Amino acid sequence: MEQRGCVAARLRQWRWLVCMHLLLWTVASAQIRYSISEEVKEGTVVGNIAKDLGIDTKTLKHRAFRIVTGSTDSLFRVNLDDGILYVDRQLDREEICGQISACVINLKTVLETPLEIHYVSVEILDLNDHSPTFPEKETRLEIFESALPGARFQLQAAHDLDSGVHSIKQYKLSSNEHFRLEVNDRGEDGIIPILHLQKQLDRETMESHKLLLTAMDGGKPPRSAAIDILVDVLDVNDNLPVFTRDSYTAVLKENSPIGTAVLQVNATDLDLGLNGEVVYAYGSNVKEKIRNLFDVDINTGEIVVKGVIDYEEKDRYQIDIKASDKGTVPLTTDKSVIIKIVDLNDNAPEIELTSFSSAIPEDSRTGTTVALISVNDRDSGVNGKVICSIKNKVPFELITSLQDNMYSVVTKSLLDRERESHYDIAILAKDGGDPSLSSEKNIRIDVSDVNDNSPDFLVSPYTFYVPENNNPGALVFSVRASDRDLGDNALISYSIFKDEVQHNKLTSTLNIIPESGDIFALRSFDFESVKTFRFQVIARDSGSHSLSKNVTVNVFVLDKNDNPPVILHPLSSNGSAEGVEEVPRNVPAGHLVIKVRAYDADIGYNGWLLFSLQEVSDHSLFGLDRYTGRIRTLRSFTETDEAQHKLVILVKDNGNVSLSATATVVVKLVEPKEAISASDVKSAATDIGDSGVTFYLMITLASVSTLFLISIIVLIAINVTFYLMITLGSVSALFIASIIMLVVMQCSKPRELSAAKYLQETNYDGTLCHSIQYRSGEKRYMLVGPRMSIGSTIVPGSNGNTLVVPDRRSTSTEVRLTSVFSVLLLPGKYVFNMNILI
Repeated sequence: MEQRGCVAARLRQWRWLVCMHLLLWTVASAQIRYSISEEVKEGTVVGNIAKDLGIDTKTLKHRAFRIVTGSTDSLFRVNLDDGILYVDRQLDREEICGQISACVINLKTVLETPLEIHYVSVEILDLNDHSPTFPEKETRLEIFESALPGARFQLQAAHDLDSGVHSIKQYKLSSNEHFRLEVNDRGEDGIIPILHLQKQLDRETMESHKLLLTAMDGGKPPRSAAIDILVDVLDVNDNLPVFTRDSYTAVLKENSPIGTAVLQVNATDLDLGLNGEVVYAYGSNVKEKIRNLFDVDINTGEIVVKGVIDYEEKDRYQIDIKASDKGTVPLTTDKSVIIKIVDLNDNAPEIELTSFSSAIPEDSRTGTTVALISVNDRDSGVNGKVICSIKNKVPFELITSLQDNMYSVVTKSLLDRERESHYDIAILAKDGGDPSLSSEKNIRIDVSDVNDNSPDFLVSPYTFYVPENNNPGALVFSVRASDRDLGDNALISYSIFKDEVQHNKLTSTLNIIPESGDIFALRSFDFESVKTFRFQVIARDSGSHSLSKNVTVNVFVLDKNDNPPVILHPLSSNGSAEGVEEVPRNVPAGHLVIKVRAYDADIGYNGWLLFSLQEVSDHSLFGLDRYTGRIRTLRSFTETDEAQHKLVILVKDNGNVSLSATATVVVKLVEPKEAISASDVKSAATDIGDSGVTFYLMITLASVSTLFLISIIVLIAINVTFYLMITLGSVSALFIASIIMLVVMQCSKPRELSAAKYLQETNYDGTLCHSIQYRSGEKRYMLVGPRMSIGSTIVPGSNGNTLVVPDRRSTSTEVRLTSVFSVLLLPGKYVFNMNILI
């Protein structure tokens, strides 16, 4: 118990010294270094790593502070709450480092965001926790009595698992007069005890000697072990085998096949017979590991490969070879053989992913670090020099770090998630051996989305056709947009743009669903009030910095047959469609009685009016043109015809569900008069007004020709009159002039144009109450009826009501040619005005 208390007190003193040493080492060295004794319990404090590195303990968890362990189990752990480094499991220096004198463990620590790497060294100090041991309890030596003083005999050394000061430091031999002990220092193999003969043996005096060999380590107090040495004194054979060379050195490549000859040792013995025959074997201190790697031929002394030779495990072997004769008491000579191992390129580089960011925003700047890698090659020299590169074509590159064999993977160009959402990076590590060995590691980098794309409409601009009288609150049309981004950056909401300056009243009657782009009309459209309008829809994404785009929506209201025809003529004072027409009895067949005029507010087919006789007293007297509404006589009147006839005219439009109106015309037959009746004048004026351009041109040309001839005749007549007045006298001249004027007046008297009144209308296009023209973009539109002009184009979706009219505003020319011919005659003045519109 007392001894255990002393040991505990010494351990506490040792730990205090270790802590002081650790503090001084941390201050003096740029790289943090700790020292801790082996065999300490799990959870023992090594040091405050956060404080020594100057890291705020509050950020350890946030920055993901950790120890990079690699492929081996971690011996230490860090408490992220206080930054203290603890022992994670019980440390056994001999298990961790073996016989290495300085047992130092290098730790690599990593801080994420931003990335920092620190290196920490922990030295495990040896404790004297193992006692020296001999492989056997006793050993036996046979020494010829002929051995001279000064002969040396190597003894079997003791083994101690501790190292440094706690390894075996001395041997002691029990007191005797024939032998003394010498120690041979073999470096890493420790010290070897050698028995030195200082006084020649006499077998007859003492046949054997019993000695006690004690091995002690350098601990305080020291630990020890003892072995009995039995020395048998032999007679006769007094010559030792002698090696032919002072030293043996061989060079061997690693991974040499089993059975490969390394070298051959040779020794001779001057004795004769069995005492001169030499056999070879391992020395007493050759370790079991070497015995498993090499084999010695007992007769030839040839050393051959027995196991796998690995340069990375050990690059040099020193082997003791013993040469013995076959005498009754064999004599033995030891010789050390040095075997140097040559490195081969038999280890491929190892790639370790030290730090890695699996996702990177697409707007990251060039040079952004996404990963840190370290490479290692167990080979040496050129075979261990590693070059890293990126194998495939990606917008990333490797940057060499300040640390050896450390690389950073950084972006070398801008990224675009819409073009490439992720990258598979193949990192190739290749050493400088011949042939070269390489290894490959693949990492995947995902590109995270950034709101860098505006919504795009599927169509621009939109054009919709909406029938009038639509149901309020019903869906009328929809707009759609898409966004190449992801998530909220691609979530689109729609709204109608309201311009305070150019606010469209119809826009306020529209409602758009923000999520779908469906547009509803809150009231009905009336084609007769508005035929077209436009507005803008805004599509906006839901990104943190939202982007938007506008699209123009053109809306055309389509006409429906919702207006009945309105009778314009005849119209009496009380508002009823009734009229009375007086027709002379002597009018010929085809005489225009009246033209019924009607109006329909609708357009196209819905406004195309047809006339029919709903009621007539005599079907043989009157005929109705169904397209123009003209009522004409079918035959001449007779004395037996009634003096009054009632006609009921039905006017209906051409809609799917026709609407109609009626007009009543009462025709009264009156006796003929000498002068042209007012109805004839009106009929003639009506016919002229309804005739086409061709008829006007024909009349104009005929009139111009006639007036030209009359003008020449009048001038000739005037000249003749003056000439006769001079020659014959004024009375005769006036008489002749009167005759000439009568002839001219007869020739220039206007003829009845009754034939022209009933010319067939070859270019008639039907009844169009009115036409509407409007412009959209570069085209001009006109809403017309079913009979269309040549060269017109129907706009799709207009139900045949809309024509595209060529724009002749810049090319059309209106020329009005007015000619006025005035002829002054003696009886009166005849004036003819001619207007020609081209």
